[in-house]
Amino acid sequence: MAAPRRVIELEIGSDELARLETIARSRTDAVSRVERARILLAYRAEPSSTAVGARLGVTHHTVQRCLRRAVRLGVMAALDDSPRPGKAPDITPEARTWLVSLACQKAKDFGYPHELWTTRLLARHAREHAVAAGHPSLARIVQGTVCKILAAHEVKPHKVRYYLERRDDAFEAKMAEVLCVYREVAILKENEAAGADVAIISYDEKPGIQAIGNTAPDLPPRPGAHEAFARDHEYKRHGTLSLLAGIDLLTGRVHARIEDRHRSREFIAFLKQLDTAYPPQTAIKLILDNHSAHISKETRAWVATQPEGRFCFVFTPKHGSWLNLVEGFFSKITRSMLRHIRVASKAELKTRIMAYLDDLNRDPVVHSWTYKISNAT
Repeated sequence: MAAPRRVIELEIGSDELARLETIARSRTDAVSRVERARILLAYRAEPSSTAVGARLGVTHHTVQRCLRRAVRLGVMAALDDSPRPGKAPDITPEARTWLVSLACQKAKDFGYPHELWTTRLLARHAREHAVAAGHPSLARIVQGTVCKILAAHEVKPHKVRYYLERRDDAFEAKMAEVLCVYREVAILKENEAAGADVAIISYDEKPGIQAIGNTAPDLPPRPGAHEAFARDHEYKRHGTLSLLAGIDLLTGRVHARIEDRHRSREFIAFLKQLDTAYPPQTAIKLILDNHSAHISKETRAWVATQPEGRFCFVFTPKHGSWLNLVEGFFSKITRSMLRHIRVASKAELKTRIMAYLDDLNRDPVVHSWTYKISNAT
């Protein structure tokens, strides 16, 4: 005669039930937690450890252990592994500190040809020098342990993250001057003074625009075959062009020239283009960087021949090109019109860029700067 089936009484509250169902469906939770949640839910529906085990592919002993833990510790606590005593760590805190201090120095300073540490090289160095440094617990350290120690201290000695040293002592003053110009633009817009006797231009150059041609025709997308344009890996270089562009911050109009180079003579040609575009009584104020062509003898000499107040230059601080609104325009043209472009010649590239700019000028977009002038003081 078969022994009566022993039923383990298991109480699961409504909140616990909802949490168990969520964990049982999870694809990111630990496998052990998901399995135990499924066991508890299955046993609640059918209180038989044998049937639950057969249904979930585990032994009935596993089911009973999970149930007993749920009764003893609680439903949710039963999902986690019990803490184990484990082995006391062999590596002392002092040894870990020594290892991290090594990682914060360059490998070349210890006689290696490497500029920076690799975790494998750092592990080897630690094994060879730990005993002499008074840290014998690192004498047999391996690369994986080094990675864990460095990760715990959030140190990545094998990587370089770049920063920009501030090299302009007058950075704040120059930034404030630029922001004051943007404030002037905002005031003119508020007063609807687009026809005022002032033009404020955000100007810069975009050099090195490559004229690249295909060596074989592009293949168009074909349903069921390939979803994107197919392009041969080889290409031809036809040279480069420089885009000299300025955006009128009051009207949104883009003034531009495309040249083979961007020397003083090309910049002066752009200034002459601006001189022709605006009435003689208009003061033209340019926001621009400190490129040599903007401050050269040739440029200063030409500006000196113009009526007083006709041209005014406001320079961004060194490494402060992000203050110039035209940089956003260059980013847009790079991500849109110039993206994946292929041309047969430099002349075609110039024609297509100018066509793009003409299209923009049919419906100009007025660029605005969001600023907090108090942060510049």
